[in-house]
Amino acid sequence: MAYQPMTARSRHESHRAATPLELFFDLCFVVAVAQAGRQLVHAIAEGHPGSGITGYLFVFFGVWWAWMNFTWFASAYDVDDVPYRIAALIQIAGVLVYSAGIPRAFNDNDWGVAVLGYLIMRIALTAQWLRAAHGESGPARGCALKYAAGLLICQAGWVALLAVPEDSRRWLFPVLVVAELMVPVVAERGHQTPWHAHHIAERYGLFTIIVLGESIAAATVAVQSALDEHEALDQLLPIAAGGLLLVFAAWWIYFAVPAHERLSSNREAIPWGYGHFVILGSAAAIGAGIEVAVEHAIGKAHVSTVTANASVTVPAALYLLTVWLLHSRHFKRGRAQQAVLPVSAVAVLACTYTGTYAVLWTGLVAALTVAAGVTLVQRSATPTTT
Repeated sequence: MAYQPMTARSRHESHRAATPLELFFDLCFVVAVAQAGRQLVHAIAEGHPGSGITGYLFVFFGVWWAWMNFTWFASAYDVDDVPYRIAALIQIAGVLVYSAGIPRAFNDNDWGVAVLGYLIMRIALTAQWLRAAHGESGPARGCALKYAAGLLICQAGWVALLAVPEDSRRWLFPVLVVAELMVPVVAERGHQTPWHAHHIAERYGLFTIIVLGESIAAATVAVQSALDEHEALDQLLPIAAGGLLLVFAAWWIYFAVPAHERLSSNREAIPWGYGHFVILGSAAAIGAGIEVAVEHAIGKAHVSTVTANASVTVPAALYLLTVWLLHSRHFKRGRAQQAVLPVSAVAVLACTYTGTYAVLWTGLVAALTVAAGVTLVQRSATPTTT
């Protein structure tokens, strides 16, 4: 716990696992994920799916990117001393401030509180990168300084965003997003930070579990609230059963392959890491979609049956397809194994048009997807006799 120079950790460190501080950091993101999902539910249920999806993508990017910034730095430079812990706790405080600003950003395009939260996080993270630069030399020092400069420039852009007319913010937001995404690409050109492949894969897996758990929690609260006011068991039980099957299958499918085996360099890791925006965002949206389906079933959502169904099937299909694209396909053998997840994604989309039992059908398709995948893998592993 004593102060020590911040130097890079070894990429070949054995038994590298998530620390209690990292787990605590992840847990605090539950608040932000829940806030984003709750606003999406309200927008869709009130008949504003277009603006709801746009707002959700914007605020969830802030959640995901804050987690990304901390996770990749910690994988390379976690020294777990007093200054490091204090900096991490300050970042957690920034996350909570950002979470408090999500409703205003989502509904009123007022990003003041959210940007303040990011400013708090960025002060701590920039200090961490400057500390890393102080302990390094040569290309590693240059890389750390580029990260610190990139964070300052991007944060200045977010602060400046508050000064532009509200109508222009949604158009300038994607520009700043691209700038944020380019910081690691530019900073690590010529020198790769020594992130740990197994540690990174575990951290992403843990955050995926948290997001899926939030989906279960959101769906449970929605069903409980409906039961407190209505006796609609015939409509709610299929939604609950289908939602549970869907989340169980989502967990199984994500952890079916050892993702860390492909993360050998930034060439694989950056697309993989960035692609998780879709995986995590869609996983969280599944829970929001189940809430919309519940509200539609009891007559509280002012949307059509197809729209209510699509709020579940679209994120579920995106999840299946993106998990396959990012890492599952690299471990599949033969056309049959490769086809399972893409075909299932199409089948899930088709469930949109199955009426009031769409969520149940979606859950059944997801469960069959797992069964088919397990069966095909076992068959390919069984030696044949002639």
